[in-house]
Amino acid sequence: MAKRMVVRPGVRCRLHKTRKHGVGFDRYWSIYYRYDGRNIEEGLGWTSEGWSEKKAAGILAELQENQRRGEGPVTLKEKRALAEAVRQEQELQKARAVMERLTFAELFETRYFPASKASKRNPGSWRREASLFRLWIEPVIGKKTLKEIAPIHLENIKAKMGKAGLAPRSIHYALAVVRQVFNYARLHNLYEGENPVSKVKKPSLKGNQRLRFLTRDEAEALLAELAGRSRDAHDMALLSLHTGMRAGEIFNLAWGDVDMARGILTLRDTKSGRNRPAFMTEGVKAMLEDREKGVPTDLVFPARGGGKMVQVSDSFNRAVSKLGLNEGITDRRQRVVFHSLRHTFASWLAEQGTDLYTIKELMGHQDFKMTSRYSHLGPSTLQAAVKQLDKSLNTASEAEVIPLNIKP
Repeated sequence: MAKRMVVRPGVRCRLHKTRKHGVGFDRYWSIYYRYDGRNIEEGLGWTSEGWSEKKAAGILAELQENQRRGEGPVTLKEKRALAEAVRQEQELQKARAVMERLTFAELFETRYFPASKASKRNPGSWRREASLFRLWIEPVIGKKTLKEIAPIHLENIKAKMGKAGLAPRSIHYALAVVRQVFNYARLHNLYEGENPVSKVKKPSLKGNQRLRFLTRDEAEALLAELAGRSRDAHDMALLSLHTGMRAGEIFNLAWGDVDMARGILTLRDTKSGRNRPAFMTEGVKAMLEDREKGVPTDLVFPARGGGKMVQVSDSFNRAVSKLGLNEGITDRRQRVVFHSLRHTFASWLAEQGTDLYTIKELMGHQDFKMTSRYSHLGPSTLQAAVKQLDKSLNTASEAEVIPLNIKP
């Protein structure tokens, strides 16, 4: 840098050694003055940034006038700090304006969900969030701003899900998604109020397990009714009955996961977060062989538009209604829904004497807590095991009889 040059009293500049601005060298401007017994020099900026002798002199005159009157910023540092405070307040007001206009759907889709998807290791978690949002949350509160959402709206979500026969745990999950979105908004200064979910009573999870499973006759009647209504609904029902697959696992199944030669289906990104195999019955093999094959990445059961299904066709509910399988049943756990087919698969296995560990692995349960509900279905198997043990003990006793010579 060159030496400073005094352009006029209180205004200085210095030339850049090499950088040009126009025909001359770029100039850096500063002001200097005496205030409160101290000599102060403060830099302004380069000519290339819009500074000039006239602008520097104007700033100096403003500060000196403020010093004389005893009000307003008296140094350039104070002036800049005040300007920054004003800028921050304006940004805050803009953020508040955005916040007040932001709908729940906009927040979920543009901010919360991308962050959730990036942070969750198990794809099943964010896919479940997306499904709950699309099917149950968005229709009720999607178009409302965060400030407009009240506990009564969340009670509406609860009521709709309960009426549709969803389990209390699914309702818990839906409310948890809403709670997490509001927490995200508060963390990022997009919402200042209380989380409305905290004021909503969640349904009890006690006795949440489904109890109903189909008899062989009921299952055959349901498949026959579905065959006359929807091929996809029939084939998916058959697949769940014969393999225990969840609806989401069926929706995700691609032809590359189907090994006809070995009779194995590979289920990817399941609810437990890991892949697991499902084993074909002859009925499943025949059904798959009869469907039009696609390339490995094609879905076995694509939606009508070619994408991924998000819910079971209403043909299933209409078939259940036609057969009267839920007629007169008020206990949600006893009602037949698509998930009942998976429950039926496990129940049939237990009835025929399959051990609980095998059922656990076939169902993809993470622990025995979920599998233990089927233990009461195989009492004859348990009794047979004890009888077998008794038989082996008696056989061993007879083989080891040692004659005793007892003298009278």
